[in-house]
Amino acid sequence: MNIYETISAVMSEIGAIGKNSKNQTQGFMFRGIDAVMNAISPALQKYKLFIVPEVLEQTREERINAKGTTLLYSIIKVKYTFYAEDGSNISATVIGEGMDSGDKATNKAMSIAFKYACFQVFCIPTEEMVDPDKESHEVQPKAGKLTKKELETFEKVLKEKDVNIAKLCENYKVNSLGEMTSEQYAAIMRKLNG
Repeated sequence: MNIYETISAVMSEIGAIGKNSKNQTQGFMFRGIDAVMNAISPALQKYKLFIVPEVLEQTREERINAKGTTLLYSIIKVKYTFYAEDGSNISATVIGEGMDSGDKATNKAMSIAFKYACFQVFCIPTEEMVDPDKESHEVQPKAGKLTKKELETFEKVLKEKDVNIAKLCENYKVNSLGEMTSEQYAAIMRKLNG
C-alpha cells in the first residue's frame, strides 16, 4: 500500500482516546502519550507504517511560576515523516511546548508534539476536544529589555521627577536606560510613584 492507503487503513483501526489520565497537581484529566502510543501501535505494526521525528527548531528559556519556582520552558518545531512499506511518505510539522522544573521540558515538548501530530494526521477521535484557549497559565513577565513605549514613559517620568539618569544607570550597572530590564523599570517606577 502507498502512504495514503496505509494512513487510511491505520485510521480505520484506531478508536477514540478519552481523557483517562489525571494531572496530580492541578486535577485536570488529559490524554497521555502512553494512551496514544497504545492506541496506534497495533495499527502501525499491522500496516507497516513507521514515523520518524526531526527537530527543526528549539528554543529554551527560564520562566518563574506563580509560586516563585524556576521552570525551564521549551518550544520545539518537529517534522514527523510517516513512511509506508513501499517508501512513500508524507510529513507533518507541529509545535510542542513543555515546562519542567528539572530536565524534562524538552521531553514533554516532544511528547506533546508527537501526540498532536498523531491526533491530526490520523484524525483520532476523542471523547471531547478542549479548546486550547480555555487554559491559561500565570507566568511572571520574562526578564527582558524595555519596550520602546516603556523607555519613552521611563524617560518622561524621570525628567518630571528630576532624577539624575546617569547616576541611576550607574547604580543599576547599565550604560543607558535602554539596557535596563522590564523588572528594573517596574521597580523604579513603583518607587517613584509610591
